[in-house]
Amino acid sequence: MNMVIKRILLTGVASMALGSIAHAEQLTVFGPWLGPDQKNIETVLADFAEKSGHDVRYVGSDSFEQQIVIDAEAGSAPNVAVFPQPGLASGMAERGFLAPLKEGTSDWIKENYAAGQSWVDLGTFKNKDGADELFGFFYKVDVKSLVWYSPENFEDAGYEIPETMEELKALSDQIVADGGTPWCIGLGSGGATGWPATDWVEDMMLRTQAPDVYDKWVSNEIKFDDPAVVAAIEEFGAFARNDEYVTGGSGAVASTDFRDSPKGMFSSPPQCYMHRQASFIPAFFPEGTEVGEDADFFYFPAYADKDLGAPVLGAGTLWTITNENQAAHDLIEYLQTVPAHEIFMGLGGFLTPLKGVDLAKFSSESAAKMNEILLGATTFRFDASDLMPGAVGAGSFWTGMVDYAGGKDAQTVASDIQKSWDAIK
Repeated sequence: MNMVIKRILLTGVASMALGSIAHAEQLTVFGPWLGPDQKNIETVLADFAEKSGHDVRYVGSDSFEQQIVIDAEAGSAPNVAVFPQPGLASGMAERGFLAPLKEGTSDWIKENYAAGQSWVDLGTFKNKDGADELFGFFYKVDVKSLVWYSPENFEDAGYEIPETMEELKALSDQIVADGGTPWCIGLGSGGATGWPATDWVEDMMLRTQAPDVYDKWVSNEIKFDDPAVVAAIEEFGAFARNDEYVTGGSGAVASTDFRDSPKGMFSSPPQCYMHRQASFIPAFFPEGTEVGEDADFFYFPAYADKDLGAPVLGAGTLWTITNENQAAHDLIEYLQTVPAHEIFMGLGGFLTPLKGVDLAKFSSESAAKMNEILLGATTFRFDASDLMPGAVGAGSFWTGMVDYAGGKDAQTVASDIQKSWDAIK
């Protein structure tokens, strides 16, 4: 393990006093968290150490993805590795670097996590022999299927929260009819310009196609220029390429920085009424904006007439065993307890699909409300661009969405993205 990375020792004092030290083991957990999130995960791991008696050490790095591969190949992997994306974990499972979780874990997830089958599927990979096994447990989740708005603006205009995609489009039309602009959308992000549009397309795929179609798109079993994908891109275009729908007109979408785009909701009069973005976006709201008062959010709704349930797009961290011992399995078992979730809930920056938690223990009412969206999910899917090869998900998909926002035909854009995928096979 890279010794310049910060290491924290969390010793299980209480259980030692109970005489269980003979069974205690050293446990190293390696993850992507530094700063406040590191302190929060250390608090959770300290509770595990106290209850188990294990000698727990946390190591955090902002180069996790590179370091975990180096450590595994060198035979010096930590006991538990926490992956920000399942794609890398899948590749390591195929190389034999991950140990499968204990039998019964998948059943527990199905029974206790909202959209449980989705979480089992996301943590199931092929082993080195090509057989599917459960290798990952999701703990600490983020939600992307959110629409942000100003309650004051909605109240002043007499608008109500839409509960279906049909109602959302009708509300957009009503805002235009009333002389306003419904949406603020910006794709600018320096070298990553275009990524906000990929989230839109992913959400639209989940709202127009069955989950297995989404999965086949992610793996390229369904080509990027398949009619289902082109239709999802055009669903995004129904919002982003409509001059009446977007602040500054459709021509401003690609050039507007995503961090600046929601600020129009807070001007007087409002330059826009809604902004679709993930849970992190309040960090870029005007200083002093209070979530729950000055700004709020609702679920980016599904179509009522497509019978696809309530899909949620998001991300999360996947806990895996990379150097097997009993302590590692004990930690995965601990993460299946309510206290393991409620401790982090009270610290902030944490959402969970665990159905048995007390929502009153969240650090804020807005976090509890966001978690209700997660608990209401019938399907959860990970951000598709994060699962695709980097040249596509963090390359041609981004640039293709900029081209599309600028007026290029959706079919042509999708075909260009598919060509880039074919080029790396």
